[in-house]
Parts: sequence; structure tokens; C-alpha cells
Amino acid sequence: MGLQIRDERQMKALTGLTQDQFDSLLPVFSDVYRAAQQQRYEEGSQSSTRRRRPGGGSKGKLPTMVEKLQFVLSYYKTYPTFDVLGTQFAMARSRAHENLHKLSPILYDTLVHLELMPYRELATPEELKAAL
Repeated sequence: MGLQIRDERQMKALTGLTQDQFDSLLPVFSDVYRAAQQQRYEEGSQSSTRRRRPGGGSKGKLPTMVEKLQFVLSYYKTYPTFDVLGTQFAMARSRAHENLHKLSPILYDTLVHLELMPYRELATPEELKAAL
């Protein structure tokens, strides 16, 4: 279903981006999402449990990359409760929570890739010292 965005003002109010900014972010977000999906598949295929191929299974409430990106951007722009977020995207609050936690790292990696956000995952004190 996704958001029904009527104009540029509403796009900016709901996602924090203009349509042009959204359109330039979308292909990188899509690539990062597909790479993460492929990695999860490869890691899962080494275990004994059955795994679907990337893209297999039901499509869920956010079937397109546009809807996935709108969903995660909308959350970080407005910080709604999961009840409200779920209602906006026609899903249960628990599914809204799951989707946010699945898509947030994808958005973060996308912004790091585009050098719009500094990479800050520091695993050791040495990495912290190097960053400083």
C-alpha cells in the first residue's frame, strides 16, 4: 500500500526528502537491500535449515523498494508509535516493528555508502582511538 504522497510538500513532510532526493537515494538503497538479502541467503544456506532463494516467499506489506524506503524514512522523520506506523502502512504494529529493525540497517548502510553519514561502528578501543 505505501504512503499516498500527493505533492512535493507532503513528500518532504512525510519522508524529510524532496522527490529528487528520494529518487537518487532509491537505487543505492535497493542495491544495499539486495546485497543484504543475498548475504542472509548465503549464510542461511550453509546451515541445515531450508531457506528460500532471495526474493522468494510472500511479498508482505512492503512489496516494492519505494514502499520500503518510504516506510523507514517516514519513521525517522515523524517517529510515530508502531501502532500509528502500522496503520499508515496497513500492517500490525508487531510487523511494523520487525520491518523497521530490518530496514534501518539498510538505510544506515546506504547513507554511509553515499557518504551522507559517518561510519561509526567501533568494535575495539583501538578503532575508537583511530577515529578520534
